[in-house]
Amino acid sequence: MSALLQVRGLSHHYGQRVGCQDVSFDLHPGELLCIVGESGSGKSTLLKTVAAQLTASSGSVRYHQRDDSWLDLNELDEAGRRRLAREEWGFVTQNPRDGLRLNVSAGANVAERLMAKGMRNYGQLRAIAKGWLERVEIDPARVDDAPTSFSGGMQQRLQIARTLVTQPRLVFMDEPTAGLDVSVQARILDLLRRLVNELGLAAVMVTHDLAVARLLAARTMVMQGGRVVETGLTDQILDDPQHPYTQLLVSSVLTT
Repeated sequence: MSALLQVRGLSHHYGQRVGCQDVSFDLHPGELLCIVGESGSGKSTLLKTVAAQLTASSGSVRYHQRDDSWLDLNELDEAGRRRLAREEWGFVTQNPRDGLRLNVSAGANVAERLMAKGMRNYGQLRAIAKGWLERVEIDPARVDDAPTSFSGGMQQRLQIARTLVTQPRLVFMDEPTAGLDVSVQARILDLLRRLVNELGLAAVMVTHDLAVARLLAARTMVMQGGRVVETGLTDQILDDPQHPYTQLLVSSVLTT
């Protein structure tokens, strides 16, 4: 099966400081890849550079389009990147308030991405929005409520509905359960696992939580100091880590 995404030698520098350095990987359709590491390891910088939210200092990201052609993100202008983010990709932020429009209703948040793709029938938009609220375990009766009236966990589920309603081929997730209560985290992770499987999504997720990687991802990359130090099947990496840094991460979980 051909890769959906090809990343080669990707780097992003903040002036003299390295954000991520010389990262390469392929992502295939339906695959969920986790990028793990401590705070400051470069995982979020890598995610945002791959997703074209940050400009690469060097290297390339190529995307396999529906028409079987390859798109080089380095050759895209800003309008092209916005179109890709709107029509083909999705991004779930750590803080759901960053990924929602707080001044419109929950239903409008979900329907907005459909309208951006040309859907205009109000009744159809509302029905789809209510269906997606139910799908992410939000009472459809709250379709007209403002996101500010929702709890943090509900806001995150709303952001997931807003992101997935257009059925993107590729989703980026930046610590989607960080900052939530443990019980809320578990519900969101179960929801993500179910939706990723149902929709056949390819996804790249950043997390500092190795348990999240084990639950969701078939493959995991470990980052330290902006570089990938180990990559492979998730169970293999977590059960038999080879790099000293990965061993330290795994042992810190076992001793807490």
